[in-house]
Amino acid sequence: MPKFSKTIALLFCFFAVVANAQQPNKTKVVLITLDGLRWQEMFSGADPALISNKDYVHDTLLLKQLFWNNDPNVRRKLLMPFLWGTVVNMGQIHGNRNLGSKMNLTNSMWFSYPGYNEILTGQADDKRIVSNDKINNPNTTILESYNNFVEGNGKVAAFGSWDVFPYIVNEERSKVPVNAGFEMAKERPNDRELFLNVLQKQIPSPWSSVRLDAFTHHYALEYMKKNHPNLVYIAYGETDDFAHEGDYQAYLKSTNTTDNFIKELWEFTQTDDYYKNETVFIITTDHGRGTEPIRSWRDHGSQVEGADQVWLVVFGKNILPKGEIASEKQLFTNQIAPTIAKWMDFKLDAKNETGSTLELDD
Repeated sequence: MPKFSKTIALLFCFFAVVANAQQPNKTKVVLITLDGLRWQEMFSGADPALISNKDYVHDTLLLKQLFWNNDPNVRRKLLMPFLWGTVVNMGQIHGNRNLGSKMNLTNSMWFSYPGYNEILTGQADDKRIVSNDKINNPNTTILESYNNFVEGNGKVAAFGSWDVFPYIVNEERSKVPVNAGFEMAKERPNDRELFLNVLQKQIPSPWSSVRLDAFTHHYALEYMKKNHPNLVYIAYGETDDFAHEGDYQAYLKSTNTTDNFIKELWEFTQTDDYYKNETVFIITTDHGRGTEPIRSWRDHGSQVEGADQVWLVVFGKNILPKGEIASEKQLFTNQIAPTIAKWMDFKLDAKNETGSTLELDD
């Protein structure tokens, strides 16, 4: 090859490498939590010890028509048809202890604020995060780390049904936009958001600190359509509150509804040019619940055996479709934030680098 041609070829290779190195990471992440959803319902559907128990179900016949089958694999698909009909074929589902798959909390509290702190920061904080009180999180969440990484350009947002989330995310310091509790859409609301604002005032929630998940879901979906955040966190809350009330019927129905919410979010991302083929969904819970005695299904906390047992669902861009995982591999909640940071190619706050990343590809 002539010397001139070799020079041109080398220059071409050089500029190709430079262009590739400067190519921005296009991966988007939708992080979702279902507050306090037990792994037992996740992997076996309606609990046979609870679905006929009149202490917790006011219409057993109706509930069985909706969610009962003698086969637990059929039951779980009745309860969560998108998860067990679609996601299982394109992603990974971890935490079925009947198959040896385990995922656990590393915090010792086993209730909500410590659980969310661990998910969002990559580390437990058993010294400072010891209650569900509305205190600004002293730790830096992955949402704040990403907001700093992109210099606060509006590419991250959080939505939650529980009104403590502005404090968990530390909205004041982090500058991450959080719509939680009974907050309304404020930033250039479109017609649908204006309608949601009116409707939220007109439909009372059963709880003083938690709104109905439908509002959280649709506020998040409209925001994604309008602003296209790269990292969005959505925290559904009804499952925990219905469980605390001992209403197993509402707990199951809420689980089923949330499965449909996740389906709607996924289908939106696959029809939107910004998100299509570039988005990963990662779904988990902040804590588990008890099983024995039967009443302990309502509860969690360090005194409730099994309340540290959680689960994980991952699907979307670059996720190997391994389905339901049957292995002895142990995963932990503090691995979620480092994994998201790896996917999106940015660094967590240095103090948070305590959890390893999730091993999902071997």
